[in-house]
Amino acid sequence: MNREPSETKRYPTDLPSLAAALVRIESENPPGNESACAEYVHDWFTHHGIESTLVDEPNPDRQQVGAQIGAGRPTLVLNGHLDVVPAGDHDEWTHPPYGGVIENGRLYGRGSVDMKTAIAIAMVTALNLRSAIENGGLDGSIVVHAAMGEETADPGTKSLLDAGFDGDVGVVLEPTQCRVATSEKGMAWYEISWPGEPAHASDPDRGTNPIDHVRTVLARLNDYDASLRERRDPLCGQAYATVTQISAGEGSNKAVLADRTAVTLDRRILPDETIDEVDDEIERVVSELNRDHGIEATWDRDETYSSAEIPIDHPVAEVFREHSTAVTDASPEPWGIRASTDVRNFINHAETPAITWGPGSLAQAHTVDEYIDLDEAKDGLEILERAARTILSTDVSAFD
Repeated sequence: MNREPSETKRYPTDLPSLAAALVRIESENPPGNESACAEYVHDWFTHHGIESTLVDEPNPDRQQVGAQIGAGRPTLVLNGHLDVVPAGDHDEWTHPPYGGVIENGRLYGRGSVDMKTAIAIAMVTALNLRSAIENGGLDGSIVVHAAMGEETADPGTKSLLDAGFDGDVGVVLEPTQCRVATSEKGMAWYEISWPGEPAHASDPDRGTNPIDHVRTVLARLNDYDASLRERRDPLCGQAYATVTQISAGEGSNKAVLADRTAVTLDRRILPDETIDEVDDEIERVVSELNRDHGIEATWDRDETYSSAEIPIDHPVAEVFREHSTAVTDASPEPWGIRASTDVRNFINHAETPAITWGPGSLAQAHTVDEYIDLDEAKDGLEILERAARTILSTDVSAFD
């Protein structure tokens, strides 16, 4: 008889408590600690009588969750990711990054805005609409994703869609201050590296110091970035190429010339650019460096997020604009998000129209003392429920 109150407390249905519970479960990526949070989400759904599955693909050590209510159409997929970027030095935080502290109307902690509060909103929305879906008051159905690996371009969302947790339309619940994004930039990380010849620093002329080429490489990449900034998408803004890391000599003696130097280039890709075209541009840049300066550089593309877009007047976008502007002062103007999200997996892989939308500010993502305003989160929950009711009451042909 004493279990129920404790179980109810463990699996709350009020948004602030549920969001705080998720924030308190550390799920940093790297290295990829999503499983404990996935187990909690799965247990929460199970406790509240909602069918859900712990999904082992693509990595059984990094589980994720797919849940579904109903079998009718249209099916609305609510997508969120469990992983968060590392919190860094905990001493720099005013509140513990995994404390889930609520103070002055804000929930603090790593993942509070990016994006565990949004996962909580999806969970509560599914629970609140369950009766209407199951008794036929709403014709459609809801799928909820709690995905792994979004922060490092792992195929979490892609594998959930492939596993049958798909639908007719999707919403990727990243923080947009409830503004509707119908397009997004892509992103690719390139490592450009070149060799040296190690020698003792007391006699450096016996070797070749690869660090000597850094200024030349940076100058050429700065020129490349300047040319990209002339390209502009009307919704997503400019293309960029930004050097984010330089490495040489790690793990070696400080008195030895490095055997190799590398720079990491973060390339932001507009919706009308393809990854093959960007690869060709990087190849030209590197070839010019080798031809003109004898650097012998090579390049490799690491993580890749493709760009994606749907028509700005697609019905799913129009529904969310209508309800967002009715509840908040979110701009109804067409817009594209400059960050990269898992919406590309819906649009490009599953051929499912989807938007990026959610409460909270992207400016808070990945920051020390990350937080979300709980009034904004409450508005997000109201909008999502209203929009879901509209979509689940609409003939599926409207979304084709």
